[in-house]
Amino acid sequence: MKKRFLRQKALMLGVATATLLACAQASAWTLKEASAPYSGTTINAIFLDRPGYAAAEKLIPQFEKETGIKVKWDVIPYESTREKEVLNFASGGAQDIVLVDVVWLGEFASNKWLVPISKFTGDPKLADPNLNLKDFFPILLDSFGTWNKVIYGLPFDNYSGLLFYNKCMLKDAGFSEPPKTWDELLNTYAPKLTNPVKNQYAFALQSRRGETQSADSFMRVLWPNGGSLLDAKFKANLLSPQSQEGLEYRQKLMKYMPPGIVDFDHAEAVNALAQGQVAMITEWSAFYPTLTDPTKSKIGSCLGVATEPRGAAGLKPALGGFSLAVNAKSSAKKQAASWLFIQWITSEQMAKPYLEAGGVPARMSLYKDPAIEQKYPFVKPMVESWQGGVPDYRPRFPEWPAISEVIGEWGTKMMLGQVSVKDGAQTIDTKVDAILDKAGYYDGKKPLLK
Repeated sequence: MKKRFLRQKALMLGVATATLLACAQASAWTLKEASAPYSGTTINAIFLDRPGYAAAEKLIPQFEKETGIKVKWDVIPYESTREKEVLNFASGGAQDIVLVDVVWLGEFASNKWLVPISKFTGDPKLADPNLNLKDFFPILLDSFGTWNKVIYGLPFDNYSGLLFYNKCMLKDAGFSEPPKTWDELLNTYAPKLTNPVKNQYAFALQSRRGETQSADSFMRVLWPNGGSLLDAKFKANLLSPQSQEGLEYRQKLMKYMPPGIVDFDHAEAVNALAQGQVAMITEWSAFYPTLTDPTKSKIGSCLGVATEPRGAAGLKPALGGFSLAVNAKSSAKKQAASWLFIQWITSEQMAKPYLEAGGVPARMSLYKDPAIEQKYPFVKPMVESWQGGVPDYRPRFPEWPAISEVIGEWGTKMMLGQVSVKDGAQTIDTKVDAILDKAGYYDGKKPLLK
């Protein structure tokens, strides 16, 4: 009897001890305590003039109050961002938080400009036990933050291409729903939604020379038709029948787009829909807050959102976005402070506040809430797009910036009719193969895929 009592007492003591240890472990890490050694530190970042960054700016005071870490940012145009960051890396400029576009990751990581997050996740003083990397959409963490199987950044400003449309304009033209396919958009919807006399057009495809031309315009018409920039052997593929069909499609669509479409960037395309000049645009999910802002948009309750149209190859929407990473050339103190901010702004805890402030979080758990889907109409088509998207929508290797310049130049010439689609594609293919050959992809010096 006495032995049984002692065994029960020991068992209860063990359970109590385990419970106390679990509670101690659960409460062992707090952002406030983790950041105490870095209080008073100022970290520098580059932001864009887009809703996701404005959302972060609204939340940053909360982080600063909790940690004592000061976050300073410069807002610059997207077109200048990569160049400014590369100059910072080369000169040791003041940039601690690195904004990494999906197509800059290979270049930044290969040059050892970024710190692998394992440096921080392996440090119990800096690593939030609730980080939960598995909660990020795999396509976003892999595409925006992972290079050669090493994670360098966490998804921050996340995009899927969506079809935004004016329900009222479509209804007036006799349509009760948006086009489900690109073929429908061109042949059924576009003629009825275009009236140049009234300065009204069916569609606007942002196509300004530069990354907007190469990614948002050129690549957008390749994938749905089964085309691609490169084939399985890593050779240029724009003369394939599928790629040619996609590029020819864009030329046919031009007569239903506003004059000067080659000068449209994101702001111009979004504004054209917001002001009633066009009925439809394919744009990044991050612009939903702009289109619902009554101070910037007249569309109001007429706004509709759907997945991008399907092509012969199915649903192949645009994929884009950024991660936040830590500059390998910053001091150890600034690196730690930067990581604490990145970990916080992309956390599960901050996902809902970030969404409500106008950002687009990459956390799967957030979008499982039916109330979120009901409140934000763009969520359902965006999640569907991320689940079936194209991870290599744009090549992420270091040579992309050079290739993007080639496409920007010759893609624009195609749209303007200065060169035929076939001849323009041939020129791009030749130049792309030359860039990749010089980089060593065809002589075994570099692996074909990352």
